[in-house]
Amino acid sequence: MRSRHHHPLLAAFLAALFTFAAGFGLVGAPSAAAATPVRIMPLGDSITGSPGCWRSLLWNQLQNAGYTDIDFVGTLNAQSCALTHDADNEGHGGFQATATADQNLLPGWLAATRPDIVVMHFGTNDVWSSITPDTILTAYTKLIGQMRASNPAMKVLVAQLIPINPSSCAECAARTVAFNQRIPAWAQGITTAQSPVTVVDQWTGFDTATDTYDGVHPNASGDAKMAARWYPALSALLTPGDPGDPGDPGSGGCSAAFRAVSVWQGGYQGEVTVTNTSSTAAISSWTVTLALSAGTQLTQVWNGALSGTTVRNAGWNGTVTAGASTTFGFLASTPAGAGAPSATTTCSAS
Repeated sequence: MRSRHHHPLLAAFLAALFTFAAGFGLVGAPSAAAATPVRIMPLGDSITGSPGCWRSLLWNQLQNAGYTDIDFVGTLNAQSCALTHDADNEGHGGFQATATADQNLLPGWLAATRPDIVVMHFGTNDVWSSITPDTILTAYTKLIGQMRASNPAMKVLVAQLIPINPSSCAECAARTVAFNQRIPAWAQGITTAQSPVTVVDQWTGFDTATDTYDGVHPNASGDAKMAARWYPALSALLTPGDPGDPGDPGSGGCSAAFRAVSVWQGGYQGEVTVTNTSSTAAISSWTVTLALSAGTQLTQVWNGALSGTTVRNAGWNGTVTAGASTTFGFLASTPAGAGAPSATTTCSAS
Protein backbone atom coordinates (compact mmCIF):
# COMPACT_ATOMS: atom_id res chain seq x y z
CA MET A 1 0.00 0.00 0.00
CA ARG A 2 1.28 3.46 -0.89
CA SER A 3 2.14 5.53 2.11
CA ARG A 4 -0.25 8.46 2.90
CA HIS A 5 2.42 10.38 4.82
CA HIS A 6 3.50 13.67 3.19
CA HIS A 7 6.97 15.06 3.46
CA PRO A 8 7.17 17.63 6.30
CA LEU A 9 8.53 20.31 3.96
CA LEU A 10 5.66 19.76 1.53
CA ALA A 11 3.08 20.03 4.31
CA ALA A 12 4.61 23.27 5.52
CA PHE A 13 4.66 24.67 1.98
CA LEU A 14 0.99 23.81 1.41
CA ALA A 15 -0.03 25.40 4.70
CA ALA A 16 1.83 28.58 3.89
CA LEU A 17 0.29 28.68 0.41
CA PHE A 18 -3.24 28.36 1.83
CA THR A 19 -2.60 31.16 4.33
CA PHE A 20 -1.26 33.42 1.59
CA ALA A 21 -4.26 32.70 -0.66
CA ALA A 22 -6.78 33.31 2.12
CA GLY A 23 -5.17 36.63 2.92
CA PHE A 24 -5.72 37.80 -0.65
CA GLY A 25 -9.27 36.46 -0.90
CA LEU A 26 -8.27 33.61 -3.22
CA VAL A 27 -9.99 30.97 -1.10
CA GLY A 28 -13.29 31.08 0.77
CA ALA A 29 -13.28 32.63 4.23
CA PRO A 30 -16.10 32.76 6.77
CA SER A 31 -18.32 35.80 6.16
CA ALA A 32 -19.06 38.25 8.95
CA ALA A 33 -22.06 37.23 11.02
CA ALA A 34 -25.23 39.17 10.35
CA ALA A 35 -26.38 41.53 13.08
CA THR A 36 -28.69 39.85 15.56
CA PRO A 37 -32.11 41.52 15.86
CA VAL A 38 -33.18 42.81 19.26
CA ARG A 39 -35.68 40.26 20.59
CA ILE A 40 -38.72 41.81 22.34
CA MET A 41 -41.27 39.76 24.29
CA PRO A 42 -44.74 41.26 24.90
CA LEU A 43 -45.81 39.56 28.16
CA GLY A 44 -49.20 39.57 29.83
CA ASP A 45 -52.78 38.37 29.61
CA SER A 46 -55.57 38.88 27.08
CA ILE A 47 -54.96 42.64 26.96
CA THR A 48 -51.60 41.74 25.42
CA GLY A 49 -52.55 38.66 23.43
CA SER A 50 -56.24 38.37 22.59
CA PRO A 51 -55.79 40.01 20.15
CA GLY A 52 -53.69 42.80 21.74
CA CYS A 53 -53.71 44.97 18.62
CA TRP A 54 -51.64 47.63 20.38
CA ARG A 55 -48.76 45.31 19.45
CA SER A 56 -49.48 45.74 15.74
CA LEU A 57 -49.54 49.52 16.10
CA LEU A 58 -46.34 49.53 18.14
CA TRP A 59 -44.58 47.25 15.66
CA ASN A 60 -45.50 49.51 12.75
CA GLN A 61 -44.53 52.68 14.62
CA LEU A 62 -41.09 51.20 15.28
CA GLN A 63 -40.69 50.03 11.68
CA ASN A 64 -41.77 53.39 10.29
CA ALA A 65 -39.31 55.21 12.56
CA GLY A 66 -36.42 53.09 11.26
CA TYR A 67 -36.22 50.49 14.04
CA THR A 68 -36.26 47.56 11.64
CA ASP A 69 -33.67 45.32 13.29
CA ILE A 70 -36.12 43.97 15.88
CA ASP A 71 -37.98 40.72 16.43
CA PHE A 72 -41.12 40.36 18.54
CA VAL A 73 -40.92 36.94 20.21
CA GLY A 74 -43.24 34.61 22.10
CA THR A 75 -44.68 31.11 21.99
CA LEU A 76 -48.05 32.48 20.81
CA ASN A 77 -48.90 33.98 17.43
CA ALA A 78 -52.23 35.40 16.25
CA GLN A 79 -52.59 37.48 13.08
CA SER A 80 -56.04 38.87 13.85
CA CYS A 81 -55.32 42.63 13.74
CA ALA A 82 -55.80 44.91 10.76
CA LEU A 83 -52.15 45.91 10.41
CA THR A 84 -49.56 43.39 9.27
CA HIS A 85 -47.01 42.90 12.04
CA ASP A 86 -44.76 40.44 13.83
CA ALA A 87 -47.46 38.81 15.97
CA ASP A 88 -45.29 36.62 18.23
CA ASN A 89 -46.21 37.30 21.86
CA GLU A 90 -46.61 35.87 25.34
CA GLY A 91 -50.09 37.26 26.10
CA HIS A 92 -52.06 34.42 27.71
CA GLY A 93 -55.77 35.13 28.07
CA GLY A 94 -57.07 34.71 31.63
CA PHE A 95 -53.61 34.25 33.17
CA GLN A 96 -52.57 35.84 36.44
CA ALA A 97 -49.08 37.14 37.15
CA THR A 98 -49.17 35.39 40.53
CA ALA A 99 -50.11 31.99 39.11
CA THR A 100 -47.53 32.36 36.33
CA ALA A 101 -44.86 32.94 38.97
CA ASP A 102 -46.11 30.22 41.32
CA GLN A 103 -46.20 27.63 38.55
CA ASN A 104 -42.82 28.67 37.10
CA LEU A 105 -44.26 29.07 33.61
CA LEU A 106 -42.02 31.93 32.50
CA PRO A 107 -38.65 30.09 32.38
CA GLY A 108 -39.92 27.79 29.63
CA TRP A 109 -41.21 30.71 27.58
CA LEU A 110 -37.89 32.50 28.03
CA ALA A 111 -35.86 29.47 27.02
CA ALA A 112 -37.93 29.06 23.86
CA THR A 113 -37.68 32.69 22.75
CA ARG A 114 -34.55 34.25 24.38
CA PRO A 115 -35.74 37.88 24.62
CA ASP A 116 -33.49 40.86 25.22
CA ILE A 117 -36.39 43.11 26.28
CA VAL A 118 -39.68 42.26 27.99
CA VAL A 119 -42.69 44.57 27.60
CA MET A 120 -45.01 43.56 30.46
CA HIS A 121 -48.65 44.52 31.09
CA PHE A 122 -49.56 41.80 33.56
CA GLY A 123 -51.75 41.74 36.66
CA THR A 124 -55.25 42.72 35.55
CA ASN A 125 -56.66 39.28 36.38
CA ASP A 126 -54.90 39.38 39.75
CA VAL A 127 -56.50 42.72 40.59
CA TRP A 128 -59.86 41.42 39.37
CA SER A 129 -59.45 38.41 41.70
CA SER A 130 -58.78 40.71 44.68
CA ILE A 131 -55.20 39.52 45.11
CA THR A 132 -53.31 42.02 47.26
CA PRO A 133 -50.72 44.40 45.79
CA ASP A 134 -48.05 42.87 48.04
CA THR A 135 -48.72 39.41 46.62
CA ILE A 136 -48.71 40.64 43.02
CA LEU A 137 -45.46 42.56 43.52
CA THR A 138 -43.87 39.49 45.08
CA ALA A 139 -44.79 37.64 41.89
CA TYR A 140 -43.34 40.49 39.83
CA THR A 141 -40.07 40.17 41.74
CA LYS A 142 -39.91 36.44 41.03
CA LEU A 143 -40.64 37.00 37.34
CA ILE A 144 -37.88 39.61 37.12
CA GLY A 145 -35.49 37.14 38.74
CA GLN A 146 -36.40 34.51 36.17
CA MET A 147 -35.87 37.01 33.36
CA ARG A 148 -32.42 37.86 34.69
CA ALA A 149 -31.55 34.18 35.06
CA SER A 150 -32.33 33.84 31.36
CA ASN A 151 -30.46 37.02 30.41
CA PRO A 152 -28.50 38.98 33.05
CA ALA A 153 -28.80 42.11 30.89
CA MET A 154 -32.56 41.83 30.45
CA LYS A 155 -34.34 45.17 30.04
CA VAL A 156 -37.91 45.28 31.32
CA LEU A 157 -40.75 47.73 30.70
CA VAL A 158 -43.48 47.30 33.32
CA ALA A 159 -46.86 48.96 32.84
CA GLN A 160 -48.97 50.71 35.36
CA LEU A 161 -52.12 48.89 34.29
CA ILE A 162 -54.82 50.44 32.15
CA PRO A 163 -57.97 51.13 34.20
CA ILE A 164 -60.68 48.49 34.24
CA ASN A 165 -64.34 48.81 35.15
CA PRO A 166 -66.10 45.51 34.40
CA SER A 167 -69.79 45.31 35.23
CA SER A 168 -69.14 42.32 37.49
CA CYS A 169 -66.52 44.06 39.65
CA ALA A 170 -67.45 47.35 41.26
CA GLU A 171 -64.17 47.48 43.20
CA CYS A 172 -61.83 46.74 40.30
CA ALA A 173 -61.31 50.38 39.33
CA ALA A 174 -60.16 51.35 42.83
CA ARG A 175 -58.04 48.21 43.19
CA THR A 176 -56.21 49.04 39.95
CA VAL A 177 -55.41 52.53 41.23
CA ALA A 178 -54.13 51.14 44.53
CA PHE A 179 -51.91 48.62 42.77
CA ASN A 180 -50.56 51.10 40.24
CA GLN A 181 -49.52 53.44 43.04
CA ARG A 182 -47.20 50.75 44.39
CA ILE A 183 -45.39 49.95 41.15
CA PRO A 184 -42.92 52.88 40.89
CA ALA A 185 -41.39 52.30 44.33
CA TRP A 186 -41.16 48.56 43.66
CA ALA A 187 -39.44 49.19 40.32
CA GLN A 188 -36.99 51.64 41.88
CA GLY A 189 -36.00 48.99 44.41
CA ILE A 190 -35.39 46.23 41.86
CA THR A 191 -33.86 48.07 38.91
CA THR A 192 -30.13 47.73 38.24
CA ALA A 193 -27.71 49.33 35.80
CA GLN A 194 -27.25 46.03 33.98
CA SER A 195 -30.94 45.10 33.99
CA PRO A 196 -33.08 48.26 34.21
CA VAL A 197 -36.78 48.09 35.06
CA THR A 198 -38.70 51.02 33.61
CA VAL A 199 -42.27 51.92 34.58
CA VAL A 200 -44.60 52.94 31.72
CA ASP A 201 -47.77 54.77 32.74
CA GLN A 202 -50.59 53.13 30.79
CA TRP A 203 -53.26 54.37 33.22
CA THR A 204 -53.22 58.14 32.81
CA GLY A 205 -55.46 59.39 30.02
CA PHE A 206 -57.07 55.99 29.42
CA ASP A 207 -60.86 55.98 29.74
CA THR A 208 -62.74 52.69 30.08
CA ALA A 209 -65.88 54.33 28.67
CA THR A 210 -64.26 55.35 25.37
CA ASP A 211 -61.11 53.22 25.13
CA THR A 212 -62.50 49.73 25.85
CA TYR A 213 -65.35 47.71 24.40
CA ASP A 214 -66.25 45.95 27.65
CA GLY A 215 -64.71 47.97 30.46
CA VAL A 216 -61.53 45.88 30.32
CA HIS A 217 -60.17 45.20 26.83
CA PRO A 218 -58.96 48.05 24.59
CA ASN A 219 -60.84 49.04 21.47
CA ALA A 220 -59.12 50.83 18.55
CA SER A 221 -58.60 54.07 20.44
CA GLY A 222 -57.37 52.17 23.50
CA ASP A 223 -54.89 50.20 21.39
CA ALA A 224 -53.58 53.45 19.92
CA LYS A 225 -53.13 54.96 23.37
CA MET A 226 -51.27 51.90 24.65
CA ALA A 227 -48.94 51.80 21.64
CA ALA A 228 -48.27 55.53 22.03
CA ARG A 229 -47.23 55.02 25.68
CA TRP A 230 -45.00 52.02 24.93
CA TYR A 231 -43.23 53.59 21.96
CA PRO A 232 -40.95 56.20 23.60
CA ALA A 233 -39.95 53.87 26.42
CA LEU A 234 -39.19 50.98 24.07
CA SER A 235 -37.42 53.01 21.39
CA ALA A 236 -35.17 54.45 24.13
CA LEU A 237 -33.85 50.93 24.78
CA LEU A 238 -32.94 50.25 21.18
CA THR A 239 -29.47 50.83 19.79
CA PRO A 240 -28.51 54.54 19.80
CA GLY A 241 -27.98 55.89 16.33
CA ASP A 242 -30.78 53.90 14.69
CA PRO A 243 -32.74 56.08 12.25
CA GLY A 244 -35.37 57.97 14.16
CA ASP A 245 -33.69 57.44 17.54
CA PRO A 246 -34.42 60.57 19.56
CA GLY A 247 -30.97 60.31 21.10
CA ASP A 248 -29.26 60.70 17.73
CA PRO A 249 -28.55 64.42 17.13
CA GLY A 250 -28.63 63.90 13.38
CA SER A 251 -32.19 62.61 13.28
CA GLY A 252 -35.46 64.50 13.33
CA GLY A 253 -38.53 64.08 15.47
CA CYS A 254 -42.07 65.26 14.91
CA SER A 255 -45.23 66.34 16.65
CA ALA A 256 -48.82 66.22 15.43
CA ALA A 257 -51.66 68.58 16.35
CA PHE A 258 -55.33 67.88 15.61
CA ARG A 259 -58.13 70.37 15.01
CA ALA A 260 -61.75 69.97 13.90
CA VAL A 261 -62.34 72.06 10.77
CA SER A 262 -66.10 71.56 10.61
CA VAL A 263 -68.66 69.39 12.39
CA TRP A 264 -72.06 68.03 11.36
CA GLN A 265 -74.48 65.44 12.67
CA GLY A 266 -72.84 62.07 12.18
CA GLY A 267 -69.37 63.27 11.30
CA TYR A 268 -66.71 65.93 10.98
CA GLN A 269 -63.71 67.12 8.97
CA GLY A 270 -60.39 67.07 10.76
CA GLU A 271 -56.93 68.38 10.04
CA VAL A 272 -53.59 67.32 11.52
CA THR A 273 -50.48 69.49 11.38
CA VAL A 274 -47.23 67.53 11.39
CA THR A 275 -44.23 69.57 12.58
CA ASN A 276 -40.55 68.65 12.43
CA THR A 277 -39.40 69.30 16.00
CA SER A 278 -35.69 69.22 15.18
CA SER A 279 -33.91 72.55 14.96
CA THR A 280 -31.21 71.20 12.63
CA ALA A 281 -32.24 68.05 10.75
CA ALA A 282 -34.84 67.38 8.09
CA ILE A 283 -37.09 64.34 8.23
CA SER A 284 -37.76 62.21 5.14
CA SER A 285 -40.93 60.44 6.30
CA TRP A 286 -43.53 60.64 9.04
CA THR A 287 -46.33 58.55 10.49
CA VAL A 288 -49.21 59.73 12.67
CA THR A 289 -51.39 57.36 14.71
CA LEU A 290 -54.80 58.70 15.70
CA ALA A 291 -56.65 57.60 18.84
CA LEU A 292 -60.25 58.54 18.07
CA SER A 293 -63.35 58.65 20.24
CA ALA A 294 -65.31 55.41 20.60
CA GLY A 295 -67.27 54.55 17.47
CA THR A 296 -65.50 57.10 15.28
CA GLN A 297 -64.24 55.83 11.92
CA LEU A 298 -62.01 57.46 9.34
CA THR A 299 -63.73 57.43 5.95
CA GLN A 300 -61.37 59.50 3.80
CA VAL A 301 -57.85 60.94 4.05
CA TRP A 302 -56.02 63.36 1.77
CA ASN A 303 -52.34 64.37 1.70
CA GLY A 304 -51.55 61.06 3.39
CA ALA A 305 -51.92 57.27 3.12
CA LEU A 306 -54.37 55.63 5.53
CA SER A 307 -53.94 52.20 7.16
CA GLY A 308 -56.36 51.52 10.02
CA THR A 309 -55.97 54.58 12.25
CA THR A 310 -52.42 55.28 11.05
CA VAL A 311 -51.65 57.90 8.40
CA ARG A 312 -48.31 57.93 6.60
CA ASN A 313 -46.99 60.74 4.47
CA ALA A 314 -47.87 60.91 0.79
CA GLY A 315 -45.05 60.54 -1.73
CA TRP A 316 -44.56 64.28 -2.03
CA ASN A 317 -44.84 65.57 1.57
CA GLY A 318 -42.65 63.19 3.56
CA THR A 319 -39.63 65.49 3.57
CA VAL A 320 -40.08 68.30 6.11
CA THR A 321 -37.20 70.65 6.85
CA ALA A 322 -36.15 71.54 10.40
CA GLY A 323 -38.90 73.44 12.19
CA ALA A 324 -41.29 73.30 9.22
CA SER A 325 -44.78 71.76 9.02
CA THR A 326 -47.13 69.98 6.66
CA THR A 327 -50.77 68.94 7.01
CA PHE A 328 -53.18 66.19 6.09
CA GLY A 329 -56.94 66.18 6.29
CA PHE A 330 -59.61 63.56 6.86
CA LEU A 331 -63.32 62.90 7.12
CA ALA A 332 -64.69 60.87 10.02
CA SER A 333 -68.08 59.37 10.80
CA THR A 334 -69.35 59.43 14.39
CA PRO A 335 -72.11 57.53 16.22
CA ALA A 336 -75.34 59.17 17.32
CA GLY A 337 -74.91 61.32 20.40
CA ALA A 338 -71.15 61.71 20.00
CA GLY A 339 -69.64 64.70 21.72
CA ALA A 340 -67.20 67.22 20.34
CA PRO A 341 -64.59 65.69 18.01
CA SER A 342 -61.35 64.70 19.71
CA ALA A 343 -58.24 62.78 18.69
CA THR A 344 -55.01 61.93 20.47
CA THR A 345 -52.09 61.96 18.04
CA THR A 346 -48.75 60.19 18.09
CA CYS A 347 -46.08 61.12 15.55
CA SER A 348 -42.92 59.28 14.55
CA ALA A 349 -40.39 60.33 11.92
CA SER A 350 -37.20 59.21 10.22
